[in-house]
Amino acid sequence: MKLLFLSHPVQNLKKSLDFYRDTLGFEEAWREGDHTVSLKLPETEVQLMLEVGEDSLTAGGVFLVESVDEFYDQNKEKLDFIRTPIDIPPGRYTIFQDTSKNIVRLIDFSNESYNN
Repeated sequence: MKLLFLSHPVQNLKKSLDFYRDTLGFEEAWREGDHTVSLKLPETEVQLMLEVGEDSLTAGGVFLVESVDEFYDQNKEKLDFIRTPIDIPPGRYTIFQDTSKNIVRLIDFSNESYNN
């Protein structure tokens, strides 16, 4: 498992982007539609992902795994999954909570057409 992003759910993407990019000086790395922007954090490979529409979820890490579906199948009886695996542009995505109800997001890059 490798930390890729710090995910921050936001209410207003424009205001949040203005704050992190223009006030704090983070650089935009990529964007997905009008709901998600990722910013490069200085001196690290980890990025900050701002996402609208996840208001009910808290901020937390997004970790890369080889296969979201395999991780889910191996752990669905042990972990508290709040989102079963779904398709997203780069691959698959799921969310579970730790024992303190912190959100842990998992992603894989299994979509071959996205990665080429």
